[in-house]
Amino acid sequence: MGVSAFEEMVYRSILHQPDAGAAGWALMTRATPAQLREACNRLLTLGLLQPPDSMGGLRAVDPRVAIRALIRRRETESELLAATAEEMATAYEAGLLREEPTRLIEVASGEGAIAARLEEMYARAEHEVCLFDTPPYLAPPAPQVDLQADLLKRGIVSRGVYAASGLEDPNTLSRAWKMVELGEQARVLPSVPLKLLVVDGRRAMLPLTSSAAGGYCAVVVWHSAVTEALQKLFELAWQQATPLGRPEGNGELSEDEQTLTRLLAAGMKDEAVARHLGVSLRTVRRRVSDLQERLGAASRFQLGLRAAQRGWL
Repeated sequence: MGVSAFEEMVYRSILHQPDAGAAGWALMTRATPAQLREACNRLLTLGLLQPPDSMGGLRAVDPRVAIRALIRRRETESELLAATAEEMATAYEAGLLREEPTRLIEVASGEGAIAARLEEMYARAEHEVCLFDTPPYLAPPAPQVDLQADLLKRGIVSRGVYAASGLEDPNTLSRAWKMVELGEQARVLPSVPLKLLVVDGRRAMLPLTSSAAGGYCAVVVWHSAVTEALQKLFELAWQQATPLGRPEGNGELSEDEQTLTRLLAAGMKDEAVARHLGVSLRTVRRRVSDLQERLGAASRFQLGLRAAQRGWL
């Protein structure tokens, strides 16, 4: 905490023998008067001692108060140091880019290399991860689900915008709902422009080619105007997207009706909703019609508005 071993010894001597005075404390610590005076001045500066007053000489401050104050001071210094490190890192990255612009990007080829870069990016996340989720999928989603789950356990914010076409697959929808239960903030759009992962607004990964083009390649982009633009693209999509949540119990709706309203709000087509519910297309349309009649909605758009007003979504 910035207190030397000798200064601590002087402080302890004053705690044990507050009335010994400078001569006694010097004897206890085997220090010269000059050494003791210098240590006491330092302890005064740190707030561990009270200056002399009309009642007597130096007095120790209650350690429970003084040491906590030292801890708070050190925490403040650490926060300032961390902020300085971020500022320096920005200058460092800018310098590297000016020296060699190709440092801005790194290309990962093949499933293994991409999986390794994903794992590294998730591990280095400090504040927030934002992603666009859309088919086709390169590999089974289980590893990325585990990475996202670990991320949420660490208290990192995770926001995802899913393509409605992807959620037509029951497994993908189940995975999305699972992530929502774990704490992910999820929204849905009819389509998203591309697969994308942005970490802390400073690093991004996006595909260069598809597997149909003869192998899968992705590019990792380091902090630059490009990552800032990608983050803004995500924010625009996020504002326009519909929240996605797992259906919860509702006294006004059956479980199937609650699921139906969620799937419709996600922008799914009737055929996909029917597959999820395991019913016929005619049954889905009848249930939608029943909900519209119950709420007095002339259209599906009005149905969505009135369902949201009642807290069904």
